[in-house]
Amino acid sequence: MKTFEEKWTAWIDDQLTGRELEEFEASLPDKATAQTEKQSAKQLGSLLREQMARERLDREDRQSTARPSSTAWWTIRRLLWSGATALAIFVICTVVVIRNKPSPDQSEYLTQILNYRVDPAISPNATITMFEKKDEHVTVLWVDGLQSLPPEYAAK
Repeated sequence: MKTFEEKWTAWIDDQLTGRELEEFEASLPDKATAQTEKQSAKQLGSLLREQMARERLDREDRQSTARPSSTAWWTIRRLLWSGATALAIFVICTVVVIRNKPSPDQSEYLTQILNYRVDPAISPNATITMFEKKDEHVTVLWVDGLQSLPPEYAAK
């Protein structure tokens, strides 16, 4: 046998039929008030279903907008790993370049003047003097009495 509350809920949900429906309606003290409550309960149920549907849609919208940010490729962890990798590559390259650096006392672009002279046909009175300071890595050629340089001797 069902309790009154179970019969009441079944009656509001229109699940009572036949003899059960007649017996339940006969047991109600005020059928008009019960019908009003039934209508109010149905309105409340439909309102709640609408509200729950809206909330579910809102929740689904929030989840769909939240997913792309959580599945983005550049997460904080990947940014940290990328930065650490870039720093490690920089350090390795720096160490390799520093180890291959020539000794500081002699440049890899060292040039030595072996012979210097002036063509007597161009300037017979010209003299060349060479000054060299090895500790400062400087060599100067001082030319006295040179009148002009022919175009084929011009620096290119």
